[in-house]
Amino acid sequence: MSEFEKRFGRYAVRNLPLIMIICYAVGYAIRYINPEFLLLLNLDPYKIIHGQIWRILTWLLVPPNDNNIFWIVVMLFCYYSIGVSLERTWGTYKFNVYIFSGILLTLVGAFVILGISYLAGGSLVAAIYSQYVAAVFSTYYINMSILLAFAMTFPDAMFLFMFFIPVKAKWMAIVYLVILAIQFITGGLFVRVALGMALLNFAIFYFTNRRGLGVKPVQMRRKQTTVKRDLSRSSGRVTRHKCAICGRTEEDVPDMQFRFCTKCEGNYEYCEDHLYTHTHVRMS
Repeated sequence: MSEFEKRFGRYAVRNLPLIMIICYAVGYAIRYINPEFLLLLNLDPYKIIHGQIWRILTWLLVPPNDNNIFWIVVMLFCYYSIGVSLERTWGTYKFNVYIFSGILLTLVGAFVILGISYLAGGSLVAAIYSQYVAAVFSTYYINMSILLAFAMTFPDAMFLFMFFIPVKAKWMAIVYLVILAIQFITGGLFVRVALGMALLNFAIFYFTNRRGLGVKPVQMRRKQTTVKRDLSRSSGRVTRHKCAICGRTEEDVPDMQFRFCTKCEGNYEYCEDHLYTHTHVRMS
C-alpha cells in the first residue's frame, strides 16, 4: 500500500461499477425521452470554458450509441460484472484510480485539441473543432480500456460469444486491440486522441502493476514486510485486523469487514474486497 493510498484511500468511491451503470441507464433514458437534451451534456471544451461548466461531469451520462434495448441490457450487465470483479480483485482504491485517471486523460485530450485549434485558427476554428470533439469523445474508449484491464487481470476468464461460443478473455482482448488499431489508423485526429488517451491509461496501469497482479498472499507478505506499515502502528496502536493482500486495517477503513479464509493453510485474514478473490495459500 502506497503512502498516498494510506492517506486518501478512505475517500475512494465504493461500488463505483454500480454508479457507472446508473449513469449509463440515466443517459439511455434521456436518449429515449429527449435525445436533443444530450447535446447539452456532452464534452464540448469550447462551451465549458465559456460558462457551461457542468459538461465536465455530465458527459459521463452520454452512453454509447445503441438503440437495441436487449443489447443495452446485456452491455450494462457485462460492464457491471467486469467492474465488480476488478474492484474486488484490485481493491476499491486502485479501481477508482484506474477509472478516474481514464476520465481525466480524456478531458486533457479534449482540451489539448481545443488549445491547438485556438492556436491554428482562433475562436471560430476552436468552436468548430470543439463540436467534433463533443461528437467523438465519450466513455466508449474508457469502456474498452476496462475490458482490456479485465483481460489482463483474468486472461483465462471465459466469455460466451453470441451466448454459446466460449472465448477466453485474452483472445477477446487481442481482437479488441486489432479493432482499436484499425480505428486509430483509419480515424481522424479526434478519434486518435480519444482512443490514444484511453490506451495511455491502460498502458500506464499495465506497466506499473503487472508484477503485483496474481501474487499470492504469502508472497505479498514477504515482499512488502519492510514497506507496509499501518497508520495505527505509527501512532502506537496495535490493530486487530489486517488484510493479507492490501494491508488495510480497521483503522484505515473503520466500516470494512475482515474475515479469515478457511481454505488457506495458515493464519490469513482478508478484507471484504479480497476475501473471495485471492489465491488460496497452500503450504505443500
